[in-house]
Amino acid sequence: MADTASENVMPGAPAAEPKATGYSWYVLSVLVVVYILNFIDRQIISILAVDIKADLKLSDGDMGFLGGAAFAVFYALFGIPLGRLADNWSRVKLLSIGLTLWSAMTAFSGLAYNQFTLTLARMGVGVGEATASPTAYSLISDYFPKRQKATALAIYSSGLYLGGGVSLFIGALIVEGWNRSYPAGGPLGLVGWQAAFLAVGIPGLLLALWVASLREPVRGAMDGAPTHGSPTPFREFGRDLSMIVPPLTLWGAWKRGPAALAINIGVAAALAGFAWWMIELTANEAQWMAVALGYYAVFSWASTLRAHDPGTFRLIWGTPAFICTTLGYGLVALAAYALAFWSAPYAEIVLGLPKQELAFILGANGAASGFIGVIIGGRIADALRAKNPAGRILMIIFGVVAPVVPIWIGYTTPDPTLFYTMNFLAGLFGAAALGAAAATTQDLVLPRMRGTATAAFFLGTTLVGLSFGPYMVGQISDLAGTMVDGKPVGDLRTGILSLIGVAPIALGLLIYAYRAVPEAEATITERARV
Repeated sequence: MADTASENVMPGAPAAEPKATGYSWYVLSVLVVVYILNFIDRQIISILAVDIKADLKLSDGDMGFLGGAAFAVFYALFGIPLGRLADNWSRVKLLSIGLTLWSAMTAFSGLAYNQFTLTLARMGVGVGEATASPTAYSLISDYFPKRQKATALAIYSSGLYLGGGVSLFIGALIVEGWNRSYPAGGPLGLVGWQAAFLAVGIPGLLLALWVASLREPVRGAMDGAPTHGSPTPFREFGRDLSMIVPPLTLWGAWKRGPAALAINIGVAAALAGFAWWMIELTANEAQWMAVALGYYAVFSWASTLRAHDPGTFRLIWGTPAFICTTLGYGLVALAAYALAFWSAPYAEIVLGLPKQELAFILGANGAASGFIGVIIGGRIADALRAKNPAGRILMIIFGVVAPVVPIWIGYTTPDPTLFYTMNFLAGLFGAAALGAAAATTQDLVLPRMRGTATAAFFLGTTLVGLSFGPYMVGQISDLAGTMVDGKPVGDLRTGILSLIGVAPIALGLLIYAYRAVPEAEATITERARV
């Protein structure tokens, strides 16, 4: 065990301020590498979308589902019990196991031969990747003091943009090379997009061994309140898991009483009715079944959390500042995920740019804009927080407002150079919000709740952002499209521009959060005790 916060002090002397050590920065660098691979595996489907769509005969809405809800729902749901497990068990072991799973399922994506099998693989990737951020956020919080937390989390989050950018370049390189070498299909009949999935999935199995070598820090030491996990972590994990998997959710509700069961059934029926209505409107069964399942499972879990851990429930679900910060950033993520998925297909289809060229430029754009934006945004957020308890919310608001003009200009111009430039600025401005949002939610809970809080935070970025961002653009593209030679052709420009419509909603949520955060943070302990 590595106690990064302990200091030798004379009796009666003031406690020394905890500091990050060299090993803290080493751990952070490993976690960044893991997050880079995380997003390579997650985002490589974007540059492969045109090939997959043609090969499997899918619509833009279908591709939006595969790039969004197929992954996001299972990522979000399993993030809940896995976040709790991160609070009670070895975070290093959990992360290495999860990395092994999502890498294997990425490789399995390369063996998919229809939408169903690719959906199963994407679900598996989501389950594995659900271990990443709850464990990483918790580890970072125990390796870095509060004054450096947003900066450390921002550095970690840079892996999101580096991985997303690199995925485009790697995917295009493999697809072009494979299809050139095997125009009729290679070994086992694999085509280029399948080879790309295999090529990026297998290295993760080796990286998992490196992760397993990291030391587990003392939980809560940086906050001067060392704590220990549960003595029965897997019993609690099993209980949490049973609370999100239907029909076990009904049994869990029944144990809380007939009223709880009736409410649970009522919510399930309402969500099923909503899903049926949306399926009738959009003809996309997979998307709305997945979304309804996700929201029902989250409701069931939150109800269980309220009964078994009211302190954690109160500081997360019972804190409007936490909810509004999470949902407000979730809508920032909605636009960011949609652009990350659709910018490459847009450039290839609408602007007619060569795959390898656009992959290189968009990949470099995404990596640079995201890395610069998230680092600078994190530093500015920490500086604003030092002057104002709600200062970090201002940086999230910036991430909502600033990308609007670049999105409008970039996705209406026929000029490739202007498109690339505006895409860079939109990514830069949106990325600036992430470190601020993550640090704010971590500061609104007690140390023992951080893994669960991270899972709840990522519900916003997944069940709101990732579940709907890529799909919304794809569905609107299909609805606004036309028929060419008897085949539907989507209107991606209209689909992408529709993202601007979410900005006013996000702004309203964040203005409320700005007003509510100071009091919520100042009353954490007493509200948890109540």
